[in-house]
Amino acid sequence: MADPTTYRPAPGSIPVEPGVYRFSDAHGRVIYVGKAKSLRSRLSSYFQDLSALHPRTFAMVTTAAKVEWTVVRNEVEALQLEYSWIKEFDPRFNVRYRDDKSYPYLAVTLNEEYPRAMVMRGAKKRGVRYFGPYAHAWAIRESLDQLLRVFPVRSCSKGVFNRSRQIGRPCLLGYIGKCSAPCVGRVDADEHRQIADDLVSFLEGKTTGYIRRLEKEMKAAAAELDFERAARLRDDIAALDRAMEANAVVLGDGTDADVVALADDALEVAVQVFYVRGGRIRGQRGWVADKSDDAPAGELVERFLLQLYGELGGESVPREILVPAIPDDAEEAAALTELLTELRGGRVDIRVPQRGDKRALLQTVAANAKQSLNLHKTKRASDLTTRSRALEEIQDALELDEPPLRIECYDISNLAGTEVVGSMVVFEDGLPRKSEYRKFTVRGEQGGTDDVAAIREVLTRRFRRLRESNQADQDEAVPDGGAASGPVAVAEPELRPGIDPTTGRPRKFAYAPGLVVVDGGQPQVNAARQAMDEAGVSDIPVVGLAKRLEEVWPPDSDHPIILPRTSEGLYLLQRVRDEAHRFAITFHRQRRSTSMVDSLLDGVPGLGPARRKALMKEFGSLKRLRAATMEQIAEVPGFGPATAQAVVDALAERPAAPAVNTTTGEILDS
Repeated sequence: MADPTTYRPAPGSIPVEPGVYRFSDAHGRVIYVGKAKSLRSRLSSYFQDLSALHPRTFAMVTTAAKVEWTVVRNEVEALQLEYSWIKEFDPRFNVRYRDDKSYPYLAVTLNEEYPRAMVMRGAKKRGVRYFGPYAHAWAIRESLDQLLRVFPVRSCSKGVFNRSRQIGRPCLLGYIGKCSAPCVGRVDADEHRQIADDLVSFLEGKTTGYIRRLEKEMKAAAAELDFERAARLRDDIAALDRAMEANAVVLGDGTDADVVALADDALEVAVQVFYVRGGRIRGQRGWVADKSDDAPAGELVERFLLQLYGELGGESVPREILVPAIPDDAEEAAALTELLTELRGGRVDIRVPQRGDKRALLQTVAANAKQSLNLHKTKRASDLTTRSRALEEIQDALELDEPPLRIECYDISNLAGTEVVGSMVVFEDGLPRKSEYRKFTVRGEQGGTDDVAAIREVLTRRFRRLRESNQADQDEAVPDGGAASGPVAVAEPELRPGIDPTTGRPRKFAYAPGLVVVDGGQPQVNAARQAMDEAGVSDIPVVGLAKRLEEVWPPDSDHPIILPRTSEGLYLLQRVRDEAHRFAITFHRQRRSTSMVDSLLDGVPGLGPARRKALMKEFGSLKRLRAATMEQIAEVPGFGPATAQAVVDALAERPAAPAVNTTTGEILDS
């Protein structure tokens, strides 16, 4: 941790003019860019008592080793220069804005003596029924305005309700018939709750019977020559129809069903449910939960359905439940169906749709589940307090001198020892820095291509590059740039550590990590430690993360470090490991597709390496190339109809068997 007083500019050296400033770390990398109307006033605020700084600012000033600035003429120029520098340097401490919008719901507060209908956002509360979410709050208000004609439930705030009760006069909604005015005793608590229950039932999808009842009452009123009441009922029916039109028909047969989909990874699972009543989507709910084991999708669905309908009760179980998978064991699936049938008091079908509208709707729900999981991870990862706690937990568990602000993780991917590749992903301050991800093609330099030898080779090559970068810095003369002495731009050093003097950009592999993580157990971490020691970087800590029990393995240790399941530090290590695995798998599949294209198209007249490369660049994978028509292939630069037809014929004559991961048995897409 750096001491800000060591690089604080001399008193009076900072200009008072507007300008843009940048903080750099010990390697010369820019970590923060800002602008100010008065540089002196703004920069002085960073060198006050550290305990008074915001946690993110504290982390920035203690990571930095230098501050520089450039004076401009006005704030417009400052804004333009700040934008340019942020785009050029991508400083890790500048805020990355993300959409944190919460979607609005139509809520009925059944936990109150006089339930209230209103628009709500944010965390859900116990005893409140929620319907939605909706894309726009105005859509809810329009629907609610129509519904209040028929279900005059209270919609005012507690303050308005109490004030009307004190003065004995209802609010405007009470006068115009859009509130039953329980505040002044027009209805008692039981009558008002019945109105609220009717509204909830209607929103749950029980619409047909209610509208038929209103139509019957309208005809009866007309027969009795009570035309005023008949007209009012007619308008109520029209209002309900308009409110129902907001929900699009998704199943033309008028099905009542719950559509369940999930998205999961090694750590968490997100579940989405669409409630379809009368063929229309009447509501949507979503959950994200920690996974306790590696249960298959069918078992996850079973657990969720039991929990969902166990909490909501038998009346909430629909006639049909559409799911992405059912338990593999036929007896378990039958038992689940029987249990839900007993809860409902009628037959329940649980099935996986294979085609048609129901299949398309399930895919839509699955897309929402995936988006929900991604949004959850983004929000959790973007929480500064959570990330700081995670880094501190890792520091304490591994007994490090300081939090590992830069974590590098390595993984190996191969298929039966072929197309062996490695990946390196970088997390800085708990967030991925994708511009510094690296791929490795394993050449077998360490006498083999198994995971242990591959890990050793990848780490050897990575830290050899670090050593070469450090040697280049030592060989280059770095002039002292000095300090600013007036309202002019500070002279920037011509050469900076880790910076290529020709391009002015950071050298690849120029920055040392604070922690190295490898995907695997004791053999992999020992191989990584050996490679790093041979490269002369024995001061950098390294651990392995074993996937089976999520154990953290230090090198040369007979016992792993067990972090609590709820530990933010473990969550961060898992996220880093999973990202390295994803990156390695993606690169491996690209390599395998290219090699399969080469083998399948070997011998096609006029098709050399350049054209094969053009095919892969255009279609991306063998699977997409097989699906392409002769006309689509002929549009690739360098191809004509004859060559394109030869490619189509060659692929048709040589169907490829699906590739199977020899470890998991998983069929891998090309």
